[in-house]
Amino acid sequence: MGKVTGFLEIDRRDRKYRPASDRIRNYKEFVIPLGREATRDQAARCMNCGIPYCHNGCPVNNQIPDWNDLVYNDKWQDALTNLHSTNNFPEFTGRVCPAPCEASCTLNLEDTPVTIKSIECAIVDKGWEEGWIVPEPASTRTGKKIAIIGSGPAGLAAAQQLARVGHEVHVYERQARAGGLLRYGIPDFKMEKSHVDRRVTQMEAEGVVFHYGVNVGIDIDPQELLAEYDAIGLTGGAEKPRDLPIEGRDLDGVQFAMDFLPQQNRRNGGEPDTTGNARPILAGGKHVVVIGGGDTGSDCIGTSVRQGALSVTQLEIMPQPPEKENKQLTWPNWPLKLRTSSSHEEGAERDFAVGTVKFTGENGKVKTLHCARVDAGFKPIEGSEFQLKADLVLLAMGFVSPVHDGLIAKLGVKIDGRGNVEANMLAYKTSVEKVFAAGDMRRGQSLVVWAIREGRQMAHSIDKHLMGETILPR
Repeated sequence: MGKVTGFLEIDRRDRKYRPASDRIRNYKEFVIPLGREATRDQAARCMNCGIPYCHNGCPVNNQIPDWNDLVYNDKWQDALTNLHSTNNFPEFTGRVCPAPCEASCTLNLEDTPVTIKSIECAIVDKGWEEGWIVPEPASTRTGKKIAIIGSGPAGLAAAQQLARVGHEVHVYERQARAGGLLRYGIPDFKMEKSHVDRRVTQMEAEGVVFHYGVNVGIDIDPQELLAEYDAIGLTGGAEKPRDLPIEGRDLDGVQFAMDFLPQQNRRNGGEPDTTGNARPILAGGKHVVVIGGGDTGSDCIGTSVRQGALSVTQLEIMPQPPEKENKQLTWPNWPLKLRTSSSHEEGAERDFAVGTVKFTGENGKVKTLHCARVDAGFKPIEGSEFQLKADLVLLAMGFVSPVHDGLIAKLGVKIDGRGNVEANMLAYKTSVEKVFAAGDMRRGQSLVVWAIREGRQMAHSIDKHLMGETILPR
């Protein structure tokens, strides 16, 4: 441990945001890094706990006290090596992870956790700046061929791990570029896509072959891949959105969030929309209502504000959570509490315990939401009805399962009770021989960091299945 009394002497200090009035004028990242010395000071605050709960709070089990100590001692390259030993893409998690590790930090008992996420991001960003992050191709080849279907964080992590132990890895992606929700769901102002691009470049130099514009199950029969490859990894995500089948749902202007967000990401990337949804969904000059209080809803707020929405209102059917958790009951677990995102700060009204009863409009276009307060059973409370003006309604209520048509149906893999591909967390094997599954397609809608963990663990299982043993970590 570097500075034994660091947590007593140094106050918590985290990254700041550029002013909202400036950042909403573009789609660039707006988080201001701390700088080398300030990051070193923050790393010095780590207590090196006898039982570091941050290890368990982090889904990829980052060795957080270890690389905090290395940063404090100015051993940045060693810190990067340590960080990469558990996480293939810390620049992703250092930007978009909600940091459950910080919730588990012992110093969070007094609301001053170590700024783990910021330190992680500083380590990997410095690694790119210094040229320490380079391709790591395998020294020998195994002769085994593996297909990964889906290039989100789970697929990318699995592909990189498998390529580095000598397998021939082919990644099939139905979109024009790699990244999955990293590219098409998360707005550029939270994570610019250059971070994905340079990882793809690294992986290509390591031997990974990407096949774009290929929708397995539609453009190609998955049975052909079964015949050609020694193993297949399913990492296609959970893309079936939760709908709101109420009166007026078919009105023009009621859209899924995941039809809205990818359009803007494609505009930013200069990529044509090839999804068949030719008409732009734009919030400029409109009163926007976002239904759903999670991260996707927050992303819709920030994007709508940047497009020039007249107003943005976010509705959540759950009651408003407490502003502060009872740590004696929750720590070191992830607490339920009110969280205000950077997008909320840019201009949005939030309302809780609200259900939408119906949509009405004029000339086939939505104009009004008819809402009501709801009780503990999410039933409308009589006499609590009210209306909201809306020209654009974005449904951001989460995802229910992977899309079953095509790939899953033609492979014939077993589905669990929630509609996800059934595979356990030990072997990640599906009901079909030599077919594995990981990420949101297996566990349901979750975090980027969980997808990376599952992709790495699936790679471990595939390598062990093919070779009888493996040096890949779980």
